[in-house]
Amino acid sequence: MCRAFSFFSLLNRCLVEAFRFLLFPFSLFYGFFIRIRNLVFDIKILPSEKFEIPVISVGNLIAGGSGKTPLVEYIVRLLGGGGSVAILSRGYKRRTKGYRLATENETFETLGDEPLQYHQKFTDIHVAVAESRREGIRRLLGEVAELETVILDDAFQHRYVKPELSILVTDYFKLFTRDWLLPLGRLREHRSGRKRADIIVITKAPKIFSPIERKQLMAEIKPYPGQLVCFSYISYLSFEPVFVNKCTPPVKTDNVYSIILLTGIGNPGPLQEYMRRMCTDLEIMEFADHHAYTPRDLLKLKEKYRNLPTKRKIIVTTEKDAKRLQNAEAEAIIGNLPIYFTPIAFEMQPADKALFDQAILSVVQKESNKEI
Repeated sequence: MCRAFSFFSLLNRCLVEAFRFLLFPFSLFYGFFIRIRNLVFDIKILPSEKFEIPVISVGNLIAGGSGKTPLVEYIVRLLGGGGSVAILSRGYKRRTKGYRLATENETFETLGDEPLQYHQKFTDIHVAVAESRREGIRRLLGEVAELETVILDDAFQHRYVKPELSILVTDYFKLFTRDWLLPLGRLREHRSGRKRADIIVITKAPKIFSPIERKQLMAEIKPYPGQLVCFSYISYLSFEPVFVNKCTPPVKTDNVYSIILLTGIGNPGPLQEYMRRMCTDLEIMEFADHHAYTPRDLLKLKEKYRNLPTKRKIIVTTEKDAKRLQNAEAEAIIGNLPIYFTPIAFEMQPADKALFDQAILSVVQKESNKEI
């Protein structure tokens, strides 16, 4: 039995390596065109536009989840909102096209899940989506008289805009230094692209963080002169019901035996580990990032819930996933189930918080002083 398992394990590794070998030429081909694209921006053949108000860009080198959304929310809270702040996103996987300024009747289909989350959470700021960030900023400046700051969500590779401050985000568990270019890996561009960042934020690091590990990671990242490197961690907050009008009672986590974890995010690993500590039995339903849940998906979820042999069971998802479930069709199928989402609190390591906050605030204050 053990020999058979070892054989199939070895065969699987060989097949994976063979597949990676086949993808290597495509990765080189992709990397060549990325170098050319960045070069034409660097030597100003293609222009990068700078605007009269500060633009803060938050992005990453790796395709998929890296913790950008909680960081954007942290920056919004730091700036205070008040109608002078706007978030501009592409609106990934929305069904609309072009520029769109969020109104009160938006759904994830019109905005995308992350912009919808911003829009519903921060009612005193402006949220817009546009494939062209340059065009989106122009439209915002024309429509929002009191606008003072624009935060670009997931725009590190959108080089038609020259941000006042560029923040590169990388996941502690999936550092860009350990990955390869698409399609061999998940890097959108070469690791050297990090030189455009003013700040590199390592997200999802442990809350208790040793100076030795910090030093090792700094040596691995090799920041350029003048780059600020900050470490952050996340905390999972109390569960909240996905369907508020169902008046789902608060969950007593010490009374839960089974949890079905439903996710469609880039890196569900840390959340899975956290959920394992909260129950005896964790059932995982994992989908691709930004997955649009179909009736078939939800019926499978309902069946899985009913088949669990305990009454002490709930369904948990992420806040971003909840936005894709909060519609009439999904509510009709799973609205009677105890389904919750877990909000995330983003925090900087104490050694980095003051420096990071000051870097953000100084950009905004510098532009405000120019107008006086």
